[in-house]
Amino acid sequence: MARYLGFILALLATLFGFFVVSLPISVETQLVMGISVLIAMLLLRFVPGQLARMIFIAMGGVLVGRYLYWRTTQTVPPIDNLVDFIPGIILLAAEFFCIAMFFLSAMMVADPYTRPRKNLTNDADAPTVDVFIPSYNEDPGLVACTIAAACDLDYPKDKFTVYLLDDGATGERVNSGDPAVAQAALKRRDELLEICERLGAKYLARPRNERAKAGNLNFGMTESAGELIVVFDADHAPSREFLRETVAYFEDTKLGLLQTPHFFLNPDPVEKNLDTHGYMPSENDMFYGMVQRGLDKWNSAFFCGSAAVLRRTALNEVGGFAGVSITEDCETSLELHSRRWDSAYIPRPMISGLQPETLSGFIGQRSRWCRGMLQILLLKNPLFKRGLRPIQRVAYTTNTLFWLFPLSRLTFMIAPLLFLIFNMNIYVASPQEFIAYTIIYIAAVVAVQAKVYGRLRWPWISELYEYIQSVYLASAIFSVMLNPRRPKFAVTAKGETLEKDHLSGLALPYILFFAAMVIGTALFVWRLFTDPSQTTLLIVVGTWQVFNLLIAGAGLGAVLERKQVRRFPRVTTNRKVVFEQGSLSVPAVVREANANGVLIEPLSPIQLHTAIGALATIRLAGEGKEGPGTSQYSKTIELRIATQRTSPAGGALLGAAFMGDIPSRAAAASTLVYGDLTIPRMLHGRKLVYGSVTGSSFRLIRWAILSGLRVPLEAISERTSRSADKQPAAEPAPLNTAQARVK
Repeated sequence: MARYLGFILALLATLFGFFVVSLPISVETQLVMGISVLIAMLLLRFVPGQLARMIFIAMGGVLVGRYLYWRTTQTVPPIDNLVDFIPGIILLAAEFFCIAMFFLSAMMVADPYTRPRKNLTNDADAPTVDVFIPSYNEDPGLVACTIAAACDLDYPKDKFTVYLLDDGATGERVNSGDPAVAQAALKRRDELLEICERLGAKYLARPRNERAKAGNLNFGMTESAGELIVVFDADHAPSREFLRETVAYFEDTKLGLLQTPHFFLNPDPVEKNLDTHGYMPSENDMFYGMVQRGLDKWNSAFFCGSAAVLRRTALNEVGGFAGVSITEDCETSLELHSRRWDSAYIPRPMISGLQPETLSGFIGQRSRWCRGMLQILLLKNPLFKRGLRPIQRVAYTTNTLFWLFPLSRLTFMIAPLLFLIFNMNIYVASPQEFIAYTIIYIAAVVAVQAKVYGRLRWPWISELYEYIQSVYLASAIFSVMLNPRRPKFAVTAKGETLEKDHLSGLALPYILFFAAMVIGTALFVWRLFTDPSQTTLLIVVGTWQVFNLLIAGAGLGAVLERKQVRRFPRVTTNRKVVFEQGSLSVPAVVREANANGVLIEPLSPIQLHTAIGALATIRLAGEGKEGPGTSQYSKTIELRIATQRTSPAGGALLGAAFMGDIPSRAAAASTLVYGDLTIPRMLHGRKLVYGSVTGSSFRLIRWAILSGLRVPLEAISERTSRSADKQPAAEPAPLNTAQARVK
């Protein structure tokens, strides 16, 4: 009962608040009340404790509820004017959706839970574990890094087995009637089979490609027998402590699923193209840093497809990994919860993965998530799913309904244009009412988000991400609604490179949206001076329109792809090693590393033979019983010097590539990059700082201005370049006799 006490108190306080603020009051009274509550919230924001957090959310809920009451009863156009009434109702429905999601989300994360850390210490009692790495078309070098890291996990070697589940070389593909497909599959099978044999993993390829990733994982279950099953995506390399930090929780015999965060070494395309990766919390921080912790409080944390541990008996009870939808992960956890298996979430990042490098990859991935979650909503409606606890029904419904956001977001983008262009009055309000209700409502929502998500999400960033996704995801929503069983699983491309800056192939709709926002804003300014009879309404709609212009302008920054010449991001490591070359042996530090090589700083003034192409080795501190950093050196990695430059401190910095074949390079990368995430976690933690509304607003304005200028110019430049490339070469002019003699 104590678990629900805070939630019950917050609910009662909110209901009481609704009763009070639903009483008819004047605009002036509403403004005074709203400002007073906001001031109280501001003072309460810095009060620690769960009770203060609950009261804060309830106070914000009162202001949001007051806005909803006013919005419903006083701002809807009259029904006898259908031209205004119908779009007005559509806009109101979009707002209803957002407000409902606000309350549901606030309820889910009101009391986030952080589980006490556990560690497996008794190897004799350690359960057997099968590590599954499902793969389809990923580059063998990328897959090899994950295999190497998985095989190097700190766990009794006789109690875990790593399986590569290769769907890119199934019997169906190897025996394809298309010679090109068959040859590529055979080549892939031979290459990955050798990698597995060298690194100590088992290679499995099923007969047919059926039910996508879920079918691949279920095939792995038929070929293995471990008590626990761990899933890593092909680009998700685990750190060495992963099993010891997760398996210990399965002492609880009711635990069927344990999920850990997805931790990425590279920025997503929005972060990369807006250049925010070094200082701003990422999109994933809000979900893995708060949402999953909030869901864990209600035993509703769900499987995210990778970096998770599942109990085999639990999976067997629900028929294995679910495959009705294309989001087999969330669907599988839904089935587990419906059979009363518990879940757990550990907020400690223990895998390092890659995000899509291009906007098309990013949109493709989000489209799959969107369609899959809506499939779950339509085909396995959580509200009516037998076996779920009431709070789990709410949690799953909230997480699936969230993916309808493109419809509301696009409605908000288009609505002001209906008045500015067609003079449709779909939002009836005076400037005084707009300030007293709408501005207060927006301030309350921003304040609650700041309190709940704090340093995990800055103001306006969610709106920007939603807009960028909505442009393409809206059509995906309608396709699922028309045929929920139609969507097919598609693998997200990773490890892509870009030779130069260029506009994404998806840029056109964003450019058209921005142009529409510019036209709408220009009409607002023009009408403000030429239509004084509607000045009050113009001010209301124009404020909304300017905000949309800023979002659309900032969104343009995401479509201008920045070049990326490295397939694998560099990671700061600062690992102490011994650098050896010939008879020389000096201490050194590996400052950075990736899957291809390292950046080394020798700590000795001895002159080294560091010519480009020279061979060298580094020896690493032994790991295990001796512990890292001791004088025992057990691993040697061969290098070839690729670059040399002077460090800021005046010493030498040597860039060196890993030597050997793919398995050798993968083993080296596993040791230097993926095995220990202490420093990447620390550096990532430095980005998790609070962002002010003022700072975020100025940042949004800067992005909008810069992107609004750069993208159209880039589009013209690329169009001109393509036109020039298509023109035939000019015919040389005929030479006269004198010219011929000169030639």
